[in-house]
Amino acid sequence: MRSPLENFRLQSPLHLPDQLHHFATLGERVGEKTESQGDKEAMQARFPKTYGQPCIEFEPGKRESHASLRVGVVLSGGQAPGGHNVILGLFQALKELHGESHLYGFEGGPAGVVEGNFSELTLEVLEGYRNMGGFDLLGSGRTKIETQEQLEAAKKHVEALELDGLVVIGGDDSNTNAALLAEYFLGHGCKTKVVGVPKTIDGDLKNTYVEQPFGFDTACRVYAEMIGNIARDALSAKKYTHFIRLMGRSASHITLECALQTQPNVTLIGEEVAAKGWTLTAITDYLAAVIRKRAEAGKKYGVILLPEGLIEFIPEMRLLITELNSLKVSGNNIEALSREGKATFESLPESIQRQLFYDRDPHGNVQVSHIATEQLLSHLIAKQCSDFHPVHHFFGYEGRSAMPSNFDATYCYALGFAAAGLIDGGHSGYMGVVRHLAEAVEKWEIAGIPLTMLMNLEERKGRLKPVIQKTLVDLECEPFRYLEAHRKEWEIEDHYRSPGPIQFVGPPHLCDATTLTLKLEQSPSLCT
Repeated sequence: MRSPLENFRLQSPLHLPDQLHHFATLGERVGEKTESQGDKEAMQARFPKTYGQPCIEFEPGKRESHASLRVGVVLSGGQAPGGHNVILGLFQALKELHGESHLYGFEGGPAGVVEGNFSELTLEVLEGYRNMGGFDLLGSGRTKIETQEQLEAAKKHVEALELDGLVVIGGDDSNTNAALLAEYFLGHGCKTKVVGVPKTIDGDLKNTYVEQPFGFDTACRVYAEMIGNIARDALSAKKYTHFIRLMGRSASHITLECALQTQPNVTLIGEEVAAKGWTLTAITDYLAAVIRKRAEAGKKYGVILLPEGLIEFIPEMRLLITELNSLKVSGNNIEALSREGKATFESLPESIQRQLFYDRDPHGNVQVSHIATEQLLSHLIAKQCSDFHPVHHFFGYEGRSAMPSNFDATYCYALGFAAAGLIDGGHSGYMGVVRHLAEAVEKWEIAGIPLTMLMNLEERKGRLKPVIQKTLVDLECEPFRYLEAHRKEWEIEDHYRSPGPIQFVGPPHLCDATTLTLKLEQSPSLCT
């Protein structure tokens, strides 16, 4: 039985930008040729069919007729709030283009494309997932499609279904899959056009054109609510220092957004730690100094935020993890480590040493996201601070499958239309995007950008492979500058903010507003 809120959200209407009210008549404006993020010659050689394609912008036109389309869709990678609305938007857009269009869902992520596991999606089925979180309609997975056998199997299944298009909903690795499939299909006479949709709660799939991946808004709201509650608890109990580790291994976007939303006493940004070369000792000394100053002011409590990937940004820890991965050191054998690596390892508490040795992925590498960095820091701080009572938290899965915020619900619905528009236009190797997200929904516009434009070569398992480049926190961006401008006053004084739970009904500034990160990037005056 559904909850009252679920029933309400299932009935909640989905709004479209003004541009999409006449979706079937939209024309296109073609931009200039594009280039990859890096390794231009190598990328062009690897993607001869799809490299250098222009950006596509949709604009009012006079198109009046469309052929029916057969399109497949797959959910890929970790869950992110709003995925079901992308599929619903895609379905509605296809039906608006031609009433006889069909949509097929591949089950279990990219493996479903390779193995041919699918089902036809109908409006009756999709309406049961409107505005719902999770990826449970189709399930998901992290299979990388890169071998000749996988690519040929995928081609066989999309051709058997006579698909005009395949939409891949996912993050950087998933959209890399999309780019490889698009190139392979075009190079082997397959008519199926491949289009990606930007998804990741981590927020690291962004650029000038991808203003924000879907799911980031909702996840940050979920985490910020809990952080606000903890801050109020700290202020009430007046005796605990809360260390809160947040999702985001490669980038600290979530931590930065949650800091802007809740104004904790200290926020550690991994990219800043790396840029300034802060050692574990330097970080510990800084945190211990803040904790002592607060205690001297009668405040033996506090809230500290850090990203889950912080440990890899600390120079000596990065060296140690690299050595552990490359040497495949196991058990209690640390003699293979360098002198520096061994010294760092021996300085760590036993619990962290065990995590480094025994918590490995299938390739034998240290699972950095499992390392309790917040416990490591509080262990080291306790050596410098008396009457110090730490409490540890990790917020991760709590935000991945939440019911999408109004922003993400609407954004994802529009992304489905963007994907359909690109397939209808015959474009392959593209990502559907929505622009002007900091403005009112009515002003949003859809567009398409070439996937190769986002890519470069990176070393993976000892080989250079084409991948979509993750976007880290820019230390010159307005959101980080805002944090820098206020962090000193937040350290000692209590400026905690409590955003509260996600609002679905009420004034637009409460229920429809987007992240402070996006507002500061596009309209800084709105945050003053």
